[in-house]
Amino acid sequence: MSAKYVVACDGSKASGRALKFAIEQAKSSGASLLLVHVLEWSPYSFLTPEEIEERHKRRNEELERAKTALIDPLVESTRAEGVEATSIIRYGHVTETIADIAEKEAAKQIFIGRTGHSNLVKIVFGSVAAAMAQIAPVPCTIVP
Repeated sequence: MSAKYVVACDGSKASGRALKFAIEQAKSSGASLLLVHVLEWSPYSFLTPEEIEERHKRRNEELERAKTALIDPLVESTRAEGVEATSIIRYGHVTETIADIAEKEAAKQIFIGRTGHSNLVKIVFGSVAAAMAQIAPVPCTIVP
């Protein structure tokens, strides 16, 4: 069984460069890629049942939009490059979710862009790349 690399994909230019680099590495090593997209999600315990239902509906719409607009095209283009690719889209804390996925999927390496899609997220939550370098269960390559 070939190695599996996790690639964090958020649609930013940096994540595109990380994917490109991961494809090059996968080609040379025969690894497959697992493209991961994480939508930040905070569970609000003080919502009414009606608000929870509406939020759940929006959550499903966001997952579908991420799949069709971002991840599916990236999986197709990666396969067109001759590299086997699959994907996972989840809600949660970005770094923890990526680390958990890498561990559960027995990934050998994580590739992530140095800067993500939103500077606001960086200001509020801190750098995803820096946090990933701290908690990754496997080697983590941060691509500029």
